[in-house]
Amino acid sequence: MSSLVYVLNGPNLNMIGTREPEIYGYTTLKDVENECKALGAELGLAVDFRQSNHEGLLVDWVQEARTKAAGIIFNPAAYTHYSIAIMDALKSCSCPILEVHISNVHQREEFRHLSYVSKVATGVMAGFGTHGYSLAMRHMAFLLKDKK
Repeated sequence: MSSLVYVLNGPNLNMIGTREPEIYGYTTLKDVENECKALGAELGLAVDFRQSNHEGLLVDWVQEARTKAAGIIFNPAAYTHYSIAIMDALKSCSCPILEVHISNVHQREEFRHLSYVSKVATGVMAGFGTHGYSLAMRHMAFLLKDKK
């Protein structure tokens, strides 16, 4: 039986592949979704992949994941730096939470160095491009296997 992993994506990530390719590359979010689902199948993980530009919907999905998901992989994008609501929702989850950022946020503007999500995340992948999602998927499989 597969463990369900929610892969959640925040605002403007629907634009990767075309938005600031010098930072985010040319891979689209659909490409990332396809890669996550294929790798998930290989690792015995079912993947529920979602993106929203709306903070409240992301909070709703985190709350839903509390009872449905074995783990959460989350790229909260700009909400990383100021969403206490998302942090509070994640605090209510007992499952592993992996935070993903395509760029190395620590090499960018000062405001990007603060992450409310990191305060509750099990681990953080930043600066690996969209490959960070695959790394997170592999680590999630390791964490979930270790939990059994």
